[in-house]
Amino acid sequence: MIYLPTGEQMRRADLYTIEEIGVPSMVLMERAALEVVRCMEEEQLDFRKVLVICGSGNNGGDGYAIARLLHLKGHDVTIFFAGNSQKRSEENAQQAKIAAHYEIPVITNLGTEEYSVIIDALFGTGLKREVTGHYREVLCSVNQMAGKKVAVDLPSGIHDTTGARMGIAFCADLTVAIAFPKRGLFLQEGNVCAGKILTGDIGISSETFSEGTVTFGYEKQDLFLGFPKRKKNSHKGSYGKVLMIAGSKGMSGAAYLSAKAAYAVGAGLVQIYTHEENRVILQQLLPEAIITTYDTFDSEQLEKLIQWADLIGIGCGLGKSDTAERVMQYTLKRALVPCVVDADGINILSKHMEWIEETNALIVLTPHMKEMSRMLQCSVKELIEQRMEKLHAFVERYKVVCVLKDARTLVAKEHQNTYLNLSGNAAMAKAGSGDVLAGVIVGILAQQCEPYTSACLGVFLHGLAGDMARDKKGAYSVLASDLVAEISSVLKNI
Repeated sequence: MIYLPTGEQMRRADLYTIEEIGVPSMVLMERAALEVVRCMEEEQLDFRKVLVICGSGNNGGDGYAIARLLHLKGHDVTIFFAGNSQKRSEENAQQAKIAAHYEIPVITNLGTEEYSVIIDALFGTGLKREVTGHYREVLCSVNQMAGKKVAVDLPSGIHDTTGARMGIAFCADLTVAIAFPKRGLFLQEGNVCAGKILTGDIGISSETFSEGTVTFGYEKQDLFLGFPKRKKNSHKGSYGKVLMIAGSKGMSGAAYLSAKAAYAVGAGLVQIYTHEENRVILQQLLPEAIITTYDTFDSEQLEKLIQWADLIGIGCGLGKSDTAERVMQYTLKRALVPCVVDADGINILSKHMEWIEETNALIVLTPHMKEMSRMLQCSVKELIEQRMEKLHAFVERYKVVCVLKDARTLVAKEHQNTYLNLSGNAAMAKAGSGDVLAGVIVGILAQQCEPYTSACLGVFLHGLAGDMARDKKGAYSVLASDLVAEISSVLKNI
């Protein structure tokens, strides 16, 4: 598990490490500098001519220490001090004094020199207002310069919590996060400006993160540790009976992708409840599934299916017809098993949010940003800017697990740390990808895995499959069916 703290959460961890554990601040700063240099060397950057941009705070202090370490290795290093000398932190002033002792050149104006590496140690975390004036000019100038660009901890101008660009931001090729990657690196423009993200461990304690509010992500070993295990003495019934209510007239693809994904992650038996028109094609595409169909709403037929199921997935390609709405309402009214609601199921729910409050089933919702905005009755722009606050308020009100899909997907549940997914890529931005994710979550849930954990593991596995598909097919040619095909590769490799 990887902690993804905000700047404020990181400051509390720093303070605990310094005051309670007793590690001096300057020792942590030296470790940070060593880690940044190590990461740059591992990336085999060209240190022929290096510019280090330093501000007045501790991030600038890191920059001075980095400049000294590179200077002592024999590299041509120049420090550009862009801060206010009257407002230096204590550690910054001390690092500047040490750099002066080694006679490292310091400039206060950018000339026309060209550099092979430009290191941003201007702001770091804590920026709460838009970058203007002198600092804006500095960032504008360095962004236009050639050379590899490296950000220390966080690209200057990126909000450490929301990832918003505060007017302007440093555009890095590489960001070396100190101790823990900050949440803002993965959201909004932070996800773009950070470039490649590496982390330098400097010994900061995570003790203060146990309060339950720090966002986290998964590493590959977490999938292995958390995924349901297969028992030797078992049968198909041991791994769940899944009912996928999916596919309106002409939408057999959504039913196929979601059902096959459920099978691919280990569900024991999948029954698809779909429109009669889809029967033949689904029987051909997925002979392992039971196919039950309808023409019009049939409560007696649906009741039998609900009673049969251990898990229900509903909404993929369901449509928004009167029949679809009646199927959706009846399912939520009668179901006592967990229900994963996706796509059209969410669009129907957005007009009847009271159904969530009235159901006895545990609900997992998988909306993308537009679908979520409909449920919240706000604009997508507003949701992007306040996604954490709105997501937390939503799960507290409706007592659901919510998978908020985006370039970086979030999973939230009341009284749980929020999960931020670090797997996946832009090649997955294709029709049907969401149907696969819904099926993956349903399939994991069917194996008696706890709903919130199932959602987190499902999102992570789905992204890993997408990464593997991209590596094989490139960024443009990946299809949703390729994600299903790569699920088995991921699970085999772990």
